[in-house]
Amino acid sequence: MKQLRTLAFLAVSLLVFPWVSPAIAQTPQPDATLTLAQAERVAVDLRQGMTVDEVQKLLGKPRRTALRSDGYSPNAPSKGTLQWTYSWSSTSAQGSTQGNLRVEFVSKAQEEWYVNSWEWLSH
Repeated sequence: MKQLRTLAFLAVSLLVFPWVSPAIAQTPQPDATLTLAQAERVAVDLRQGMTVDEVQKLLGKPRRTALRSDGYSPNAPSKGTLQWTYSWSSTSAQGSTQGNLRVEFVSKAQEEWYVNSWEWLSH
């Protein structure tokens, strides 16, 4: 009886395992996988008007975020800005280099953020 339970468990595990492993293999990589040089190349594709989702696909999740508001009115879209900061570091024979990219979004409608500007803060 114990062997039958063990065999049943193994059979169910083998049926479920192929469905679980592809999902695990497709887990998105964090933005830390980009090197500073790769980030510089990818950042060239930033454009005004890009959505938050488009920027996240391009650069990954930001390291820091900030929200600045000019005041709140429930009837009007925000006039504030959303800032995302990305950080990368690189070590070479010449020394260590830090790269910080800040992307600034503006809102055209509630919860709809679009790239307004970006800049490398230190390089």
